[in-house]
Amino acid sequence: MLLHDTALVYGRYLRQSLRSRFALLFGVLTPLLYLLFFGPLLTGLPLGGRGSSWQVLVPGLLLQLGLFGALFAGFTVIVEKGQGVVERMRVTPVSRLALLLGRVLRDATVFVFQAVLLVLAALAMGLRAPAGGVLIGFAFVALLTLSLASLSYALGMKIASPQEFGPLINAVSMPSMLLSGLVLPMTLAPGWLDVLSHFVPFRYLVDAVRDAYVGRYTSAHMLWGVVVAVASAVAAVTVGTRVFRKAGA
Repeated sequence: MLLHDTALVYGRYLRQSLRSRFALLFGVLTPLLYLLFFGPLLTGLPLGGRGSSWQVLVPGLLLQLGLFGALFAGFTVIVEKGQGVVERMRVTPVSRLALLLGRVLRDATVFVFQAVLLVLAALAMGLRAPAGGVLIGFAFVALLTLSLASLSYALGMKIASPQEFGPLINAVSMPSMLLSGLVLPMTLAPGWLDVLSHFVPFRYLVDAVRDAYVGRYTSAHMLWGVVVAVASAVAAVTVGTRVFRKAGA
C-alpha cells in the first residue's frame, strides 16, 4: 500500500510539474547563468583542486540546484493549506509517509532533469568528466533533494504564511552556499573559514561530487559524502514523516 500510495501522490505532483514546462526550464536558469558568465572567468586559474575549472564549477552548480530548489519546496504546502488541499488529504486513508515521499520524489525527478540539462550545456562549453562521475553527481542531487525537500515540507506544515517562510529559508540557504564551497573550493579560503565550513554538511557532498568528476571514486571525500548524504536523507524523511503525521496531513 505504501508503494501504491506513493505512486499516486508522485503521479499527481509530477503531472502538475509537467503542465508548467516553463517552470522546469527556468528552474535551471540561475545555475546556467553562473555556467555561462562565471565559468569562463575560472578557465586556467589554479583552483586548488584536481581537474579543470569546469570539473570544479559544475559539481557545485549541480548541488546548487538541489540546495535552492528543494529548500523552497515548502512554499507549495503553505499554498495548499490555504486552498484546503491539505485538509482534504487529511481525511483520506493514504499513508502519511506516502504524502511526503510522493512530493519529494517528484522534486528529485525535476531537479535531476534540470541537472541533466545543466551538464549538457557544460559539455558544450568544455566540460570533460567520466560518465560514472556524472551519474554519481546526479545521485547526489537526488539525495540532497530528498533531504532538503523533506525538511522544507515539514517547515511548511508548521509555518502559517509565505512571509515567514521566505526569510527563514534565505537565512539558511545563503550561508550554506557560501560555506560549502559550491562556487569555489574552500581550499582557497583562509584557514579559519575552511575549518568552519566542515560544520556545513553540504561541504562533504560538494567535495565528493568534485572527486567523482575527476574519476576518484574511492577517495575519503567520496566516502564522507555518501555517509553524510544518506544519513541526512534518512533523518530528514523521518522528521518530515513525523510532522505530517502529527499535522494530520
